[in-house]
Amino acid sequence: MTTTSEYEEAVRAAAKELEQAQTVDDVRKTWKKYYLTIGHRSLGRLLLGRSAEDLIARREAKSG
Repeated sequence: MTTTSEYEEAVRAAAKELEQAQTVDDVRKTWKKYYLTIGHRSLGRLLLGRSAEDLIARREAKSG
């Protein structure tokens, strides 16, 4: 399991890379790079337009 700071860094980096992705291969590379750290669901949410801050806040709320 990743620590909170590792998760936050990975979510922000993945969000930035997905925003800059121009091809399907760019998305695939980003996905493979981050799915073990932040998970498929979080990556999917980023890909669909959720912000990194929303995902971080959601994780903090769950961990209580």
